[in-house]
Amino acid sequence: MSINISPSVALFRWSPAAWLRVAGEDAAGFLQGQFSNDLRPLGPPGPRAVYGLWLSLKGKVLADSFVLRGGAANEFWIGSYFSAAALIRERLESHVIADDVVVEDRTAGWAAVSVMGEGAAEFAAEVARAGTLVFPGRRERSGNFECLFRVEEGEPKWLAGFGGRWLEADEVARRRVAAGIPAVPVDLGPADLPNEAGLEAEAISFTKGCYLGQEVMARLKAMGQVRRRLVRVQGLGVKLPALPASVFVAGRPVGELRSAVRDGAGGWMGLAMLSRAFAAAGAGLALAAEGAPDLRLLETP
Repeated sequence: MSINISPSVALFRWSPAAWLRVAGEDAAGFLQGQFSNDLRPLGPPGPRAVYGLWLSLKGKVLADSFVLRGGAANEFWIGSYFSAAALIRERLESHVIADDVVVEDRTAGWAAVSVMGEGAAEFAAEVARAGTLVFPGRRERSGNFECLFRVEEGEPKWLAGFGGRWLEADEVARRRVAAGIPAVPVDLGPADLPNEAGLEAEAISFTKGCYLGQEVMARLKAMGQVRRRLVRVQGLGVKLPALPASVFVAGRPVGELRSAVRDGAGGWMGLAMLSRAFAAAGAGLALAAEGAPDLRLLETP
């Protein structure tokens, strides 16, 4: 199958860290009571996928995922870039009591391709019309799309005929970090709150009612701020640091560098979780307690 290709469209092959099937008469209500975002808009005419988080009772981030409505009645799919299938499945099954809900790990049976760059929406629309599962992704702020297909069925014809540009993992990571999008659980994990990475607007619902961690989210909204913040930083050297790396100001630990990627210009940039006061000031940041400042803040996209 031939698909018109904009010169700026690029593809990236990846394997989901999680691709779970959740089904049963109580699946919709059960997931709604566990997921941080509102799943009621899912499906026509609403969005194909909803992004959100799986939180602990204390509101800490255990995992993130997209949730999609499946083709069968009472069927949903849960997919994640980086959060492990076993962790999400355990988190869900630990709260199944008398619910008619079955969680199945189908991760090994699916493969994926990201569509990125200007013209991605048009390209993805054609792919969807060809029968591939497509939904909006979170790899860059300008918008990208994820295409999922079953391994046993082989690659779709449109993919075999693609003659455009393929991206390497380093380039995809650079785009994500440049956009300030956290990878869960690397940049944001079980010791962190969603608000510390600015996810309250896109991954948290304050109107859907009760879900695990909802009380903490409501209190944080009323308080108006958190004590730490995930920020973009630029390394002033050329060597990528070992991760995670402590961040200091005048010998005092003020946070942690979580991600670091080549910036394409001979240096590197990353995402760091810093104490809010130092995230705002951005002065004197160093990767060694006795070292000279070697980090600077970058403007948040």
